[in-house]
Amino acid sequence: MQKVAALADELNIPHFPSILRCYLHSQFHPADPRNPDNIPLDKCPFYDGKIHVFNSACSTFFAPSDLSGIYGMRREYIRSCPMWRDGGPRLDCVFVVTDPQMPGMRGLDIARVLCFFSFKYLGTDYPCAVVHWFDRVGDGPDEATGMWIVRPGYRARNIRNIAVIHIDTIYRAAHLIPIYVTHNVDSQDIGPHNSYDVFHSFYVNKYADHHAFEIAF
Repeated sequence: MQKVAALADELNIPHFPSILRCYLHSQFHPADPRNPDNIPLDKCPFYDGKIHVFNSACSTFFAPSDLSGIYGMRREYIRSCPMWRDGGPRLDCVFVVTDPQMPGMRGLDIARVLCFFSFKYLGTDYPCAVVHWFDRVGDGPDEATGMWIVRPGYRARNIRNIAVIHIDTIYRAAHLIPIYVTHNVDSQDIGPHNSYDVFHSFYVNKYADHHAFEIAF
């Protein structure tokens, strides 16, 4: 358990308190059409209390084509922890439902989970995640591979596009494949803990399993 400022320091996100306030505004005013960046902070609820941090979350979803599930249900763990098996941090990527009315990747976005946490505000529990958004490249999947291409999102002045989202908007884990460059890559400097930081763009792997193939089109 820790305070908001302490988590901001741990994640190296100085503006995390402001992001959290924007998130609370979206929870109280879900129909507000304004971009959260355009909402004055003094109009957003303030919270500087205790936060519970978690290293993983469990996603349960309906995957009827996956015969290993029970009645079409599947469960998987999504991890976001500072140390994984003594090999460095593990920050998984996920599919986030951003437009339930649109099919496939047009209704989903990709994000990397930097932290799972929860807090209580005005008697309501909020299970959340701090995520770094990925931007889609192009208006459709790559013609050669059939997979969408994404890249880490940034705002002005090269600031990462980071947000707080409700955990219920996370659909399931996503697997990304780096798009390799033409020059040689030193494999000794790249591992599971930093591959998302080394490469600039990625394929959204729809061939990871049956369910991913059904949703990432």
